[in-house]
Amino acid sequence: MTRFARNGEIQLAFEDLGGVGGDPLLLVMGLGASRFWWPGGLVDELVRHGFHVVAYDQRDAGESTHLPDQRTGSPIRALLRRAAPAYSAEDLTDDAVAVLDALGWPRAHLFGHSMGGLVAQRTAIRHPERVLTVTTSSAVPSDAKGLGVLRYLRLGTVAHFARLRAPDTPQGHLAMAVAVARILAPGQQIDERDVREFVDREAAHQVTSLRDAKAQSRQIGAKWHGGPLARITAPTLVLHGDRDPLLRSTAPRDIAAAVPAARLRLLSGVGHFISRDVWPTYAKEIRALADHADE
Repeated sequence: MTRFARNGEIQLAFEDLGGVGGDPLLLVMGLGASRFWWPGGLVDELVRHGFHVVAYDQRDAGESTHLPDQRTGSPIRALLRRAAPAYSAEDLTDDAVAVLDALGWPRAHLFGHSMGGLVAQRTAIRHPERVLTVTTSSAVPSDAKGLGVLRYLRLGTVAHFARLRAPDTPQGHLAMAVAVARILAPGQQIDERDVREFVDREAAHQVTSLRDAKAQSRQIGAKWHGGPLARITAPTLVLHGDRDPLLRSTAPRDIAAAVPAARLRLLSGVGHFISRDVWPTYAKEIRALADHADE
């Protein structure tokens, strides 16, 4: 069931995914993607490992508030602009805290994937008193800005995404999701079974991800004025696949080097897509991080 938190005029959709009574874990999904892109199998693993799991839609995604269209240009152009097109990166971290407030969680473990990992890092910097641990997966360092982000991106993959086209129909949405997943999971056999769960859940809530370039531009164009990664005090885990087609391996290495005592785990043969073969490993690693924080 969808519930809503508020940060000023922004409504943030969130959903309790199970594990009531376990350790609080907030999931933050990546650029333009709704909370429905968290695989149910991964959530089940996290619940089995003792977590109470909640996922939310960032602003400009899913069922959360979408801001009015502005002249933002492409996501890459928005990234390079000096001024934020709609809101700040601090606003995105405050959204995560608004969800914690609505849940009545004084503190929580954060698990962010892709741009969600960026938001998780920045939430730990801006709101350290609300964060128990940080797990960042397939993300760039929050210290990188503007042109600095480009050195972590594989621009050929970005261009490939920009060329994707599919009809605005249920079958077209499924085809788009399959195409995106195949790009993000090189060398793996990806078909409709791997993404139908996401597409069907979005359709049930009248949501479509990955098509709104203007919303993506507003998200990625949000500028960070906060402190550096070195200010993170929460125990931190950096997960990254060594076959990530979107981000270079320097990204996780730089995060781990900047965050005091962070642990880096590179996964062999894994891309940018959270495929079923990594679910048990992710859950085990996040559980170990939480247990270490309790020591």
